[in-house]
Amino acid sequence: MTVYCATSNPGKLREFQLAAPDFDLRQLPRPVPPPDEDGSTFEHNAAIKALYYGGFTDGYLFADDSGLEVDALGGAPGVHSARYAGPEATDADNNTLLLQRLDGIADRRARFVCVIALVNNGKLVRTFRGAVEGHILDAPRGTGGFGYDPLFYYEPFGCTFGEAPIADKMRVSHRAQALEAMFTFLRGNAASAGNQSSSSRQ
Repeated sequence: MTVYCATSNPGKLREFQLAAPDFDLRQLPRPVPPPDEDGSTFEHNAAIKALYYGGFTDGYLFADDSGLEVDALGGAPGVHSARYAGPEATDADNNTLLLQRLDGIADRRARFVCVIALVNNGKLVRTFRGAVEGHILDAPRGTGGFGYDPLFYYEPFGCTFGEAPIADKMRVSHRAQALEAMFTFLRGNAASAGNQSSSSRQ
């Protein structure tokens, strides 16, 4: 089954492809200007992107919205994670600002959240949510991953997501959870369609 993914983030694309070995996962055939992500929740922003990009291709397409929620910051950076330090912020800029705002704070509990919105022929099918708990270190560790991964310490691994091998991260991450839920849904739909087709020929 061919499924289109709407992302220009190479880190996300790599993780999408690792999570979908039995799907033909493709990017949109041509560059498309991004929509305004003005939603107040991950679900809203994911749906905005999926519905927008779904208008440029037929069949299934998904888009995700993901970010970091820090308890001591009231859930920030949240939906603003990618542009926490400004519209043109780099990962390093965002990490630096996060550490500044957590300076002197003992409660470093945080979670990564990912919501995927799936559309089919431009119509929203449903959303899928994943989350993983951890805490924020005082300084980055590791050069793997992207975004806030070098600051996000995952207790079961004993290291940050920036230090963990990507295959290990993709067994437990917020994005892996949301992707697996979506792909399970798509496999079920494909099996159901196949059974209906077989029944109609009997």
